[in-house]
Amino acid sequence: MTTVKEQQMIQEQFQKRMDQDELLNCMRCGFCLPTCPTYIDSGYQETHSPRGRIAVMKAVVDGLIEPDEDVERSLNMCLGCRACEPVCPSGVKYGHLLEEARDIINQNKKHSLPVRTVRKVVFEELFPHPNRMRTLTSLLGMYQRTGLQKMVHFSGVMKLFPSSLTTMEKVLPRVPTLKDMKNRPKYLSSEGTVKKKVAFFSGCLMDTMFMQTNDATMKLLQKAGCEIVIPSSQTCCGALHGHSGEKDAAKDLAKRNIEAFEKLEVDFIITNAGGCGAFLIEYDHLLKNDPSWSERAKKFVSKIKDISAILVDLEFHKRNLNLPKQIITYQDSCHLRNVMKTASEPRILLQSIQGIEYCEMKEADRCCGSAGIYNIVESEMSMKILDYKMTHVKSTEAKTIVTANPGCLLQMKLGIEREGLSDKMRAVHIVDLLLEAVGDRG
Repeated sequence: MTTVKEQQMIQEQFQKRMDQDELLNCMRCGFCLPTCPTYIDSGYQETHSPRGRIAVMKAVVDGLIEPDEDVERSLNMCLGCRACEPVCPSGVKYGHLLEEARDIINQNKKHSLPVRTVRKVVFEELFPHPNRMRTLTSLLGMYQRTGLQKMVHFSGVMKLFPSSLTTMEKVLPRVPTLKDMKNRPKYLSSEGTVKKKVAFFSGCLMDTMFMQTNDATMKLLQKAGCEIVIPSSQTCCGALHGHSGEKDAAKDLAKRNIEAFEKLEVDFIITNAGGCGAFLIEYDHLLKNDPSWSERAKKFVSKIKDISAILVDLEFHKRNLNLPKQIITYQDSCHLRNVMKTASEPRILLQSIQGIEYCEMKEADRCCGSAGIYNIVESEMSMKILDYKMTHVKSTEAKTIVTANPGCLLQMKLGIEREGLSDKMRAVHIVDLLLEAVGDRG
């Protein structure tokens, strides 16, 4: 519970830091309402809509309401999917307002000791340190490989946890060994004529838990004619920090990444995770008020490109891509679509695969409910959103659901498991499927 003093500090910071012009740009037209999963699944509560949340922010700025637990709850319930932005006739940057408001609240309220401890470990001691991420992830790999996971399942211990977490534990990817995670390439040559020289943003979870997908990404880039540089000094993109009220830490990570990439003479910086790419491509906004970094951030942002976009640019979809007969559908990564504006390229690639039938899912652009750690901290709402998504998935009769973000991938695997469809359906990252289609089974 926030104290009166904390509320006063929060309100003062809202008045000082919130973009008043952006708040006033919202015309309350309601175009955003049909795109907002939390508005719909909360029973059409206005405070759980983009329009409603902006009204709440504006009311705090104007001193009409106190920034109490109800205000914080409204903001925390948001997925941050930003589906409201493409449909907004005024072009309101809702995501920027949300991150600023969350940061103000988080930095001006005193969390309980357990919450402070968890936040410190996650945001300060773990994600900014790649070696620690590898070590922690390797423990999960040992848990999977040594038989301990089977023992835990047999003992029934997992029944003590929420069902969504229990199911998620089942669908986690097989984690590589610590040795493999440490033995990562720094440079890869092109297969054949060099068409582009690129740098690869390997990320933190992507280069540990999803290392196989990173390997597939780099193989595809090589096959497409790319010379690849992978700077070892890169770090976490900062998305988790930025979305969770740790904006200063996100800025520090952004500066580290800009330094890691800016001296490389490359055409593009390639990403393969929609969430990471969307945060990277807004480093210019994150650092806009820092005169020492704003121009450097703009140059960095100008080179960010998703893997699907560069593959289409290099006409990878015109190759001989084949897969066994099956129906395939695609689930958009919200941030890839709404922030990076990359929606047609994944579909072009998938529809070029011979032997398959591509079926467009109804509301494929609607959030699946993953949203970073949302499916953990807001499990009930996340599962409502996922259940709705799975009705459309099943209607496609697809054997393979394709995604372009690790969070979406785990969420769709979770949905498959919850629906009892694991023997009939699979979820894969688009690069893993494309590597299969090009004839490389790894």
